[in-house]
Amino acid sequence: MTKADIVDSVANKTGLTKKEVAESVEGFLSCISDGLAKGEHFEIRGFGTFKVKLRKARMARNPRTGEPVPVPERLVPVFKVSRELKDLVAQG
Repeated sequence: MTKADIVDSVANKTGLTKKEVAESVEGFLSCISDGLAKGEHFEIRGFGTFKVKLRKARMARNPRTGEPVPVPERLVPVFKVSRELKDLVAQG
C-alpha cells in the first residue's frame, strides 16, 4: 500500500477531501520523521512504537576481497509492533 492508497482509504472512510487527508498524512509522517531525527520516542497505543537505537561499532568484511572493514556506530530508526496489532495480523 502506498501513501496515495492510504489517503484514498482514509478519505473514503471519513468523508474528508483527499487534499485534507493528504495534508494530515504528510503532517503526521513529517512529525514522526522530525522527532526521530531529534531522538524522540513515539508510542501509538494499539499500533506500535517508533524510536531511535544506537547500533554499536563492528567489524564487517568486504564480500569481494574478504578484507575486514570497520563499521562505525550509528543511530537507526526502529519500529516495534504492539501486541494488539500482532494479534490482529495473526488472526488474518
